[in-house]
Amino acid sequence: MTRERTVWLQERRRLTAERYDQLAPDYDRDWGTLDETHTTMLLLLLARLPQGSCLLDAACGTGKYWGLILERGYALVGIDQSTGMLRRAYEKFPAVPTRQQGLQELNESEAFEAVLCIDAMEMVPPEDWPLVLANLRRAAKPGGLLYLTVELIESDERERAFLLGREQGLPVVSGEYAHHGGYHYYPTLEQVRIWLEAADLILLEERIGDGYQHFLLQRPPNDQPTAQAQA
Repeated sequence: MTRERTVWLQERRRLTAERYDQLAPDYDRDWGTLDETHTTMLLLLLARLPQGSCLLDAACGTGKYWGLILERGYALVGIDQSTGMLRRAYEKFPAVPTRQQGLQELNESEAFEAVLCIDAMEMVPPEDWPLVLANLRRAAKPGGLLYLTVELIESDERERAFLLGREQGLPVVSGEYAHHGGYHYYPTLEQVRIWLEAADLILLEERIGDGYQHFLLQRPPNDQPTAQAQA
């Protein structure tokens, strides 16, 4: 990766966090609805967990799904790179532990029965996908579950965004949507499946709905604990 692209991605990530800080006060009003497929997949995950299990909500935002999880007797920890979103989550659910941390910096090991990363991977550039998947996988205990969503976009819109970005002189790669001043990355589902397989995640369920591809995954039950967890 060139230095120009590295610096550009760092700046886009900073601006994204700032944008969500600004959106946080009204986020639940504008985007707080629990969509049908998201809810169905989350309930499928919860049905596989022992009562009292602890989940990590990675890129948790305002805790949009926490009420559904907590009322069923599960525990939660939330991380997000936006302090504004975490503040709003705390106002709603003050008993849930949270910390400011990005997906790229997640360093938990074998700590959770399940890990959620809902409607957030579109903010992760292609260079960081393997790292983020490894971080999410490591945070789950062996045999633990992972619920991941991937935002979908039409192929012609995907190509149009790439061309517009190039016309603006941006160091974009195919799948990146950045000409509007923000940042989204839309990998092909073929590429997503390649990354998931490389991360050694078992696919349990896959569905489409609400503008996303939904993946219910599992860390292999016989997976050996990492050196960090053993320590």
